[in-house]
Amino acid sequence: MTDSKVAIATAASRGMGAAIAREFAERGYRLVLMSRSDDVLSLADELAGIPSCPGAIGLTGSVTETEDLKRLVASAMDHFGQIDAVVNNTGHAAKGDLLNIPDSDWYSGLDLLLLNIVRMAGLATPIMEKQGAGAFVNISTFAAFEPSLDFPVSSALRAALGSFTKMFADRYGPAGIRMNNVLPGYIETYETSSDLLEAIPLKRQGTVAEIAKTVAFLASDDAGYITGQNIKVDGGLTRSV
Repeated sequence: MTDSKVAIATAASRGMGAAIAREFAERGYRLVLMSRSDDVLSLADELAGIPSCPGAIGLTGSVTETEDLKRLVASAMDHFGQIDAVVNNTGHAAKGDLLNIPDSDWYSGLDLLLLNIVRMAGLATPIMEKQGAGAFVNISTFAAFEPSLDFPVSSALRAALGSFTKMFADRYGPAGIRMNNVLPGYIETYETSSDLLEAIPLKRQGTVAEIAKTVAFLASDDAGYITGQNIKVDGGLTRSV
């Protein structure tokens, strides 16, 4: 049995999720990855084959299904016996005109963007408490605290995630467990206009690798005194200070 750390990552089959998985693999983590796509299985096989990664497992499932989250945590414990980091990544919530968004889209967004993180915390935190340490990193959005009508469901519910994260940090900091949010701006996987790029001080979109490195830092011991925070990775787009 290796003494390397173990990380769980969701929505890990492509885009930011896959980049995060690769970054963790390069840093020597053992991985348990989940996605709705079968692509996560081949990614896990690929990462398990690189010299720096002591092991990687892929599962298909959805973050909105509690039983899938239970299966994910159980797989980590069955195969590796510990959980040191959890990266909660998800898909995109529904969009629409603010007062014309149906209730069903708001409820679906609640499951997708907030309750999945609450549920995952409920499953993994007791394990981390026994270990005496652990870290959660949640992928949020730049619009969490500068709400955008382009992303109404995401803006509202990820603002709520910021509050939950702070409360979690207060409650479980004494147990050595940290939780932070990463707030990406417009990343290369999202199609943008030239006008939008002009509004970004760095004049470009971010890369999935830049998000992945930020996530890996927050999960690492190098970020051991950072918890309850919302870290913007947006090229300077948001104006709040």
